[in-house]
Amino acid sequence: MPGAGPIDGTVDSPLSTFAERHAVLARGYGGRADREDPADVLAMAVVLHIPKTDPPPRSSLLEAAAAAAVALCLDERVGPGGEWEDRFLAWTGSRIRKVARRARGAHWTAAQDVSGLTVDVSGAQARAFVPGRVGDLDPRVRRLQIGGTDVPHDAVGAPTPGVPVLWIDPALEMTVGKAAAQVGHASMLLAGAMTPEQCQDWADTGFACSVRDADEQQWRRARALVEAGQAVAVRDAGFTEVAPGSMTVVATI
Repeated sequence: MPGAGPIDGTVDSPLSTFAERHAVLARGYGGRADREDPADVLAMAVVLHIPKTDPPPRSSLLEAAAAAAVALCLDERVGPGGEWEDRFLAWTGSRIRKVARRARGAHWTAAQDVSGLTVDVSGAQARAFVPGRVGDLDPRVRRLQIGGTDVPHDAVGAPTPGVPVLWIDPALEMTVGKAAAQVGHASMLLAGAMTPEQCQDWADTGFACSVRDADEQQWRRARALVEAGQAVAVRDAGFTEVAPGSMTVVATI
């Protein structure tokens, strides 16, 4: 997808192999319940760049969010010996939580100095941050709004050929922030379901994907693929906006 890919670099000398990092996603994650103190909950923050004037299309923002989340999960710095390894493994061993926020102007610029990875998709930008305790969230990210701004659905057309498609159930009427967290979950699940070779090929594209609202027929087909073991689905825990167990996104190759 033209314009897709990280816009900040990774370490120069790999400390781990791609296969080692992929194995963390492939073996699954979660298992430990949230900690009792809300400040101790582990989460990945994702920030969407939404300027006040001329915001980017919703689909492009969500594609950037999906790519940023999975790119961080396979970055050299989360692998064995990497500077982010301990924080990342603590998060993948817990209930996977993501919280999406929005930023503009100087606040977006300041957020670039917080450890993470930014992806640009045709001018739409999202940054995924290294997971950690909610109570330890950097003030430059904590001050950003979680709600209060949405982006209208766009009639973007057919998915881009040759890249994974993340189908969203529009009946759930998720905000752009909620949808960003859900497509981030979906890209992680999809990467883990791929072989290391398939995932490396995807990484070589900058984790390019198409995010689309499914119509009723497309959603039925997507669910059928999940039931046949040919696609992966995100089922939400129901903390915000949707009922527990809702199937929010289906990712297909």
